[in-house]
Amino acid sequence: MKVYLGTDHAGFRLKEKVKQFLLEKGYVVEDCGASEFSEEDDYPDFVSKAAQEVAKDPQSRGIVFGGSGLGEAMVANKTAGIRCAVFYTPAIPPHPIDIQGKTSEDPFAILRLTREHNDANMLSLAARFLTEEQAFQAVTVFLEEKFSGEERHVRRIEKMSKLEGEK
Repeated sequence: MKVYLGTDHAGFRLKEKVKQFLLEKGYVVEDCGASEFSEEDDYPDFVSKAAQEVAKDPQSRGIVFGGSGLGEAMVANKTAGIRCAVFYTPAIPPHPIDIQGKTSEDPFAILRLTREHNDANMLSLAARFLTEEQAFQAVTVFLEEKFSGEERHVRRIEKMSKLEGEK
């Protein structure tokens, strides 16, 4: 699987660490920038490039980095076909998280759900809220978790895609 990366200065250091992690795991990685640390750069320049590449290649995934990850996800989600989720930090859900009423003790359950239910193809990591190890775990879950393919989830994704055409 090919993984596209994008960041600005706030996520630059974490992007470099995650890039090395992915290469060591055998992923094909394309770094869409920033290629060097500069406080003057703007995340839309790099995140939009990563999102456009993921949109062209449905078998790929994208990971973008920012201080909070919010602006980066907003930029990525402007690209048709992109479903970018934000991950801040591991958290144990305090209440049942699915329709069967099960509670999860998995601090990465939200990532599993965004892949299983939403078929998220991009992940935005909040570099200011994650340790390197947490980021590595989040990336692993995001890349390894499969989309359920359940009819209800397919139907909802199709509805999202129709909304993209209304822009």
